[in-house]
Amino acid sequence: MLHIWGIEMKTILETLLIGVSSGSIYSLMALALVLVWRSTRVVNFAQAGQAIISTYIGYESMKHLHSYWYSVLVAIVAGAILGAAVEAFVMRPLAKRVRGSAAADIAPVIATLGILGLIRGVAGLIWGNTFVQYTSPLSGKGYTFGSTTIQFSPQNAAIVIGAALVMAAFAIIFNFTKLGLALRASSFQPEISRLAGIRVDRIRVIGWACAGAAGAVAGALVTPTAYLSPNSLDLLLVSGFVAAVIGGLDSLVGAGIGGVVLGIGFAFILQYIGASVTFLAAFIILIFVLLVKPAGIMGKSGGRSA
Repeated sequence: MLHIWGIEMKTILETLLIGVSSGSIYSLMALALVLVWRSTRVVNFAQAGQAIISTYIGYESMKHLHSYWYSVLVAIVAGAILGAAVEAFVMRPLAKRVRGSAAADIAPVIATLGILGLIRGVAGLIWGNTFVQYTSPLSGKGYTFGSTTIQFSPQNAAIVIGAALVMAAFAIIFNFTKLGLALRASSFQPEISRLAGIRVDRIRVIGWACAGAAGAVAGALVTPTAYLSPNSLDLLLVSGFVAAVIGGLDSLVGAGIGGVVLGIGFAFILQYIGASVTFLAAFIILIFVLLVKPAGIMGKSGGRSA
């Protein structure tokens, strides 16, 4: 009985750790969505495509730099530049075009879906639709303690640590810097912000650049555990969106909490029920949260969250 109990506790611990690892990736994608939402009030469904392109750029740079970590930095810079370009050359002109019309709220969202499809097509033309491997120097084998090996590897640990550092950095920027104050003000009251001397257009570009960088980190960290293709981050986008809604679209902290909650939930479903219901479970959780607390765990009706 003690032996069976020990095996069961080991399984629970492994499932919990894997859930935290995958949840950390969901948190990064949720963070990218929240950053754009907080700065422009747009749900950016093109985020998966932006992350794909930046991850492919990181993959190509690793061939020349022969360093995974340098290639991650290249991917982050590429993600930031791509995010800024999408806002400056697509979203801003579109917003000015539809301002005051009946399509003002929905047009930007539709545009992000169009950008996602365009990016997928471009990625397919450049890199093809075959799977490639973006390898990390970290081991994917679980840690061994004495005679016991747990299914949590150095790569999983790097994902958790990397996600935590990125989340902490953005939380500090948003809550304790002038840039963070400008980002929040530009979203909440853009006209008043302009009167106060804030360059709203420039601030929004910075918000999209930050989101692009966060999405690039998610792509670069998760891809070594799988394979890279033009569609390989689609499920990550869905999970990140669900995590953002669970935590609260206005809350950076909520993005982190929502991602980890979703990751742990998925891990236990995979372990004890099966993979066939995982995708369905995400939407069941989403509907439940919307019915019980529409603003999300950390969301506040009528106000902003940290």
